[in-house]
Amino acid sequence: MKVLMVNGSARAAGCTYTALTEVGKALKEEGVDYEIFGLGAGAMRDCIGCGKCSDRGCIFDDDAVNEFLQKAREADGFVFGSPVYYAHPSGRILSFLDRVFYAGSRSSAGSPFAGKPGAAVVSARRGGTTASLDVLNKYFTIASMPVVGSSYWNMVHGSKPEDVLEDKEGIQTMRNLGHNMAWMLKHLHEGFPSQEKGARTNFIR
Repeated sequence: MKVLMVNGSARAAGCTYTALTEVGKALKEEGVDYEIFGLGAGAMRDCIGCGKCSDRGCIFDDDAVNEFLQKAREADGFVFGSPVYYAHPSGRILSFLDRVFYAGSRSSAGSPFAGKPGAAVVSARRGGTTASLDVLNKYFTIASMPVVGSSYWNMVHGSKPEDVLEDKEGIQTMRNLGHNMAWMLKHLHEGFPSQEKGARTNFIR
């Protein structure tokens, strides 16, 4: 089993990465592999709603979206991590996830996310964490993904990685999240129930 994590920060080894690494350590203890997929500091396109997604993914192939979609099909679970900017996740990860989930939902092979557990992790200097978690969790709940929680909301605090490591409760929360994710993965072998498809209500008369 393998969990695919997204570092939605432009910093390759900053606070968000530090939090995800702690989740990964707990997964490893449970015999679950993981990979941290960094979005980097390059440009990230927004979804423009062109509707030209295909089995290859998004029509735009000049950033990390399609590479991630290929990896997502092989993954058993997901953790999306983001720094908090102005009480909100990074614009980088939101643009990325909008395109990833939209393109994934339009694949003839089916969604790469449905039935797979997901968790969000955020890092902040101080405030805006629960609002950011709320935004990220909505991607899971629209894609038939079980949401993994922990012993506190999935957040760490600090301005630099060394600060995060001093956030004892935050680090404990990351470890418990990893153990909870591993537990859920091990109990999902019975398979996910089939989903009704086709109904799409644009407005109510």
